[in-house]
Formats: sequence, structure tokens, C-alpha cells
Amino acid sequence: MQRFNALVANKGEKGPDLAWKELGQGDLMDGDVVVRVSHSTVNYKDALAVTGKSPIIRRWPMIPGIDLAGTVTSSSYPEFKPGDEVVLNGWEAGVSHFGGYAQVARVKGDWLVKKPAGFSAAETMAIGTAGYTAMLCVLALERHGVLPGSGPVVVTGAAGGVGSVAVALLAKLGYRVIASTGRASETAYLKGLGAAEVIDRAELAGPAKALGKERWAGGIDVAGSNTLANVLSMTNYGGAVAACGLAQGLDLPTSVVPFILRGVTLAGVDSVMAPKPVRIEAWNRLARDLDRGKLEALAETRPIGDVIALAPQVLAGKVRGRIVLELP
Repeated sequence: MQRFNALVANKGEKGPDLAWKELGQGDLMDGDVVVRVSHSTVNYKDALAVTGKSPIIRRWPMIPGIDLAGTVTSSSYPEFKPGDEVVLNGWEAGVSHFGGYAQVARVKGDWLVKKPAGFSAAETMAIGTAGYTAMLCVLALERHGVLPGSGPVVVTGAAGGVGSVAVALLAKLGYRVIASTGRASETAYLKGLGAAEVIDRAELAGPAKALGKERWAGGIDVAGSNTLANVLSMTNYGGAVAACGLAQGLDLPTSVVPFILRGVTLAGVDSVMAPKPVRIEAWNRLARDLDRGKLEALAETRPIGDVIALAPQVLAGKVRGRIVLELP
């Protein structure tokens, strides 16, 4: 493809100035693999970048999109050859290196993983960084001994991207899942994904006690702030909480009490710079442990041109599950 379309963000006075432009491969940044992009997605981080609500973009101009799936068209990287189907999550794509909101991307081969044989390209983007992060959180809980027999696991922001995949994964693995959401209307959706119980996020949104009543063996938290503090205060003795988001805030108004009196572990989960072996493990586990019927139920496909309108809806919590963006 000699010429292709891309969403280009330039720095504006009130946020990114966004426009669809026709580019050539000479306009792309350095890399040793060229990918014809077929699908991307819109994660919370993408929504922050597109709306300018947070200074996600560090280089201007920028093609946003932290995820992409597609087919290699040329490669000087020994692991990949033309025709290989690949997936990219993170690695500063859409932040300091041109990302997935373009029909063509040139990236470093170290950033790519081969698409698992069990998934289509569209399904990998139904998972995207959000779902891959959910799997990293499940792996973190397992490493810290929180297993299906340990007790319930709470998932905050359960109707969002990370939360939806986390609920589906945990349920498939045999955990009793408590889903926390601010949208009571999504109760049937969450129970369809496998949640055993749905609670109002208001239960966790206020100031936390140093120690609350023990309610769960572990948790996956996307909110931070008071929500994470409450989750920690209500975690059983020896339990663990995987934290991967900041939807409520960057702060953590808690004390050392849950850690030193109940031996609770707070496990931070980073998806952006995770080493390649960790990524491969996560994608292999997703291929094995994620119910594809539930993946279909939690995903919606939209044309890439809708991403500008979708971004503020994602930030407002009005989007359920995952959005797959299809590139023509």
C-alpha cells in the first residue's frame, strides 16, 4: 500500500487537533517491521489521548492507538516475515511512536507477538490492552496464591473493558466473582459474563476504614483512590489485590494496616512495558482460558472513523465492554 489513511493528532491550544490524512510509508517512524493494520480498539488510555483529558501524547504530531492487529508486509526482523499475523499492545505506541489508528504501521519487531492461532485479528482487538491487562492481573493473583478455592474475587469497574474480560476470565477459571459497577442496568450483562454477585460501586467509593470486614480473597482494581483503599481494607488475611488503573484517581488514601495486620499484597500490574515472555504467556492463557462466546458478547465492532466520537463516551463510562475498530 503506497498511500494510506491515518488519524493524525497535532498539538492544539485546547487539546489535540485531530484530522484524517493520507500518508505514505516515508511519513512513518523508524522500525524494522511494516504491518498492514486491519483492526484496532479504543482503550481508556486511547480515550484520554484522543480527548486530551490527560497528557498521554508525548510527541507531536502523533498517530494515536495503543493497540493494533494486522499482517506483516515487510520485515528485517528475523522473527517475522511477510504474511505473518501479529498483535501489538502498548510499548509507547500512540504515545511517543505512531500507533494503530492508521492503515499501515512501522514498528519494532520486539514489540510484536504472533497472533494466537485460536483468535481472529478482530478477536485480539476485542481483547486489546484492556483484556490483556485483565489476564496479567489474573496471573498476578495466581502468583500470590489467590486461587478459585481461596474465596471470592472482586472486580471494580466491572462493566468496562478490563473489568468485563476479568469477570469472564475469572468465572471460566472457577472463581466466585463479585462485580462492582456504577451502572445497575448492566447487572444482567455482568451475570451473563459469569459474575455471581453485582454490587454498587458506591459501596467502595467513599473514604476507607483502616480495616473493614473481610469480604474477598483478592481483587482486580481499575479505579485507584478510595475504591482501591476500600478493596484492600476488605481483603481476607493473606489475600492479594492486582491494581492496574486510576479511573477514580491517582491517590491511594490508605494505611499500612491491611498489609501488616492481614498480610495483604498489593500487586501493581503494568501492561505497557511488560517483557515479551510475559506477553506471550498472557496471550497463550487468553487463548486457553477466555470463553470466546463471552468475548463476542462483550465486544462491539465499529468503523475506525467513529473513534473520535467514542473516546468521550469511554471516559464517561457509557461504553460497555470492548469496542473493536475496523480499518477499511
